[in-house]
Amino acid sequence: MVEPHSNDVLQHLADAQPTNWWLDEDPLEPGPHPALVGEHRADLCVVGGGYTGLWTALRAKERRPECSVIVLEQLETGAGASGRNGGFCSSSLTHGFTNGLRRFPKEIATLERMGRENLDAIEATIARYGIECDFERTGELNVALEQWQFDDLVHEAELRNQMGDHVEILDAGAVRQRVNSPRYVGGTFDPDGTALVDPARLVWGLERACRSLGVQIFEHTKVESLTDGDDHVVVDAAYGRVLASRVALATNAYPSLVRSARKYVVPVYDYQIATEPLSEAQRAAICWEGREGLSDAGNQFHYSRLTADGSILWGGYDAVYKFRGRLRSEYEVNPEVVARLASHFLETFPQLHGIRFTHTWAGAIDTCSRFSPFWGRAHRGRVAYVLGFTGLGVGASRFGAEVMLDLLWGLHTERTELAMVRRKPFPFPPEPFRYPIIKYTTHAIAKADANGGKRNLWLRLLDVLGMGFDS
Repeated sequence: MVEPHSNDVLQHLADAQPTNWWLDEDPLEPGPHPALVGEHRADLCVVGGGYTGLWTALRAKERRPECSVIVLEQLETGAGASGRNGGFCSSSLTHGFTNGLRRFPKEIATLERMGRENLDAIEATIARYGIECDFERTGELNVALEQWQFDDLVHEAELRNQMGDHVEILDAGAVRQRVNSPRYVGGTFDPDGTALVDPARLVWGLERACRSLGVQIFEHTKVESLTDGDDHVVVDAAYGRVLASRVALATNAYPSLVRSARKYVVPVYDYQIATEPLSEAQRAAICWEGREGLSDAGNQFHYSRLTADGSILWGGYDAVYKFRGRLRSEYEVNPEVVARLASHFLETFPQLHGIRFTHTWAGAIDTCSRFSPFWGRAHRGRVAYVLGFTGLGVGASRFGAEVMLDLLWGLHTERTELAMVRRKPFPFPPEPFRYPIIKYTTHAIAKADANGGKRNLWLRLLDVLGMGFDS
C-alpha cells in the first residue's frame, strides 16, 4: 500500500487506468507507416517523429519545396513526450520569463518577441492545414500558494509590463473568481502567452501536413548510427539506411546519436492524472469559466487544465530521475507519485471530494541545466540537433526546428546570432556522481518551498554556476 496517503485519497484512484488520456481510442489517430527497408536518399533526414521532428520536416518543405525529406521514428509518431504532455503551448522559448531573464538578460526582449511570433505562426499553421487539435488561446493563470510566491509573481509581472507586456496582477479574491481554490493567495494572468491544445492531435495533424507536402515517414525504425560519406551522412537503421545531405536530430529524452551532447541532458519522469468529466455542480464549485491554463508558483509546481470534455488534467510536482538516466516502461508506473498528485489535487479543490480519477500516465522529458533548448552541430556541420526543452516544448519545438534548419543550411539569421543558440548549458556530472547530486538538489528544492522560498548554500552555488534549479 502507498503511504502515508489515507485510504480516503486512494479511493479516488480506485478506477484509474494506467493509460494516456490523449491516446485513449481517438478516431483522429492516423494509420501506421512502414518501417524503413533498403537504401534511400534524401536532402534531409529527420530522426524523431515528435513535435520537433515533424516541425523540422514541415518547415523544410515550406521553406524549400524542392527539398526531399524523410522522417525516421523508432516507435510511432507522437509516441514520446509529444503525445502525452499537458498540451500547454507557450510563447516562452526560455521556460518562462524569469528563467530567460536570468540566463539571457541582454536578449530577453528579443526572445520574448520571437516567442510571440512563434506562437502566432503555430496558430496560423493549424488554421492553414485544418489541424483539429482543440487549439484554444486561453492564456495562463499562475497562482501563489504562499505569500513569497505571490511576491515573486508580482515582481515578474512588473518587469514584463515594463517591457510592454500586459500581465494582470490578481489578489486572492480575483484569482478565486477565475479558479476557486482556498489555497490560492493571489496570482497573475497572462492573457495571450499560452494556448491549450490536444497534444496527440497536434502531432497527428503535423504528420498529415507533412505527408501532404511529400514528406516520407517511416515508423518502427530505430536509427543505430551516423557515419560520414563523401558528400552525405549515412543514417543506418536495422533494415535499411538513408544517404542524406543533411540530418536533423529530434530525439528528445532518448540518448543522442551525437555522444558529446549527452552530458547536457538528463531524462526525468513527469506524471499526470485525469479526472472524470465534471458535473455542472462541480464546474460551478470551481468556476474556471475562462478555461485558462493553470500552474502554481512553487519551485516544485503543478500544472492543470480542463480538457475538451470537461475533465481536469493535473500533473507535475515530482520530476523523477533514475540512475544512469535509464528509460524503461516500468518507470512510468509510480503509485507513490500518483497518490501524491491525487492528494495535492484534493487539497487544492476540496469541493471536488469524491471525484474519480480515470487515467494516470507518465513519461520522460529531456531536461538540461538551463531548462530551455540548446543546439549543436556535428559531422562537419551536416548534422544538427536541439535538446533540453524541459517539458515546455509544445511551442518551443517549432522554434527549435527553425534554428536547426538555419544551422544545417549555413544561414546567418537573427535566430542563429542569439547567445541562447550559440552557447551550451552547464553539463551534468557523470555517474555515479550525477544521481546523488540530482537527488540532493531535488531535496533542497523541496526544502526551499517549505521554508518560504529560502535557498540553501547548495542551491545558491548552483545559481552562481548557471544551474539554478528553480523551475
